[in-house]
Amino acid sequence: MKRLILTRHAKSSWDDPLTPDHDRPLNDRGKAAAADLGQWLASRGHIPGEVLCSDALRTRKTFSGIAPALPGTPVLELKPALYHAGPDVMMAVLRHASADTVMMIGHNPGIAEFAARLVAHPPANAEFARYPTGATLVAEFDVDDWSKVSYGTGVTVDFVIPREIVA
Repeated sequence: MKRLILTRHAKSSWDDPLTPDHDRPLNDRGKAAAADLGQWLASRGHIPGEVLCSDALRTRKTFSGIAPALPGTPVLELKPALYHAGPDVMMAVLRHASADTVMMIGHNPGIAEFAARLVAHPPANAEFARYPTGATLVAEFDVDDWSKVSYGTGVTVDFVIPREIVA
């Protein structure tokens, strides 16, 4: 059994319109949301052994906000291919994962489509299709190796958006 924690980066800052998209940081709401997500993941036992993360600043900072709440130190792998990746690129990256529980942090619109294509049945949450900032899906796959994962085979375990987390 393999478990995927699929997270869209937290809310980013648009304060400086000259900042390149790749270099946008998190805003204060995003920083708080990332910390809340970390607490939520830890409280539910969703602990990644490996993190596949876009190399954009906002995805890296999202993980930096989540990480303090997690027991242990998951292996962080920055994956430039995940920057604004579509579902097929995300699947290709995931198929090379090695831990039993993997977290992937990416961007819309690709991550929303990837999430929708992964699970056999979407969670009963109206926000799932939109996959807003900080949205996190936890899905399990009945495979022994990530290379065997395919679309439509994931079982939804959990789904949350930051504003639903009650700290």
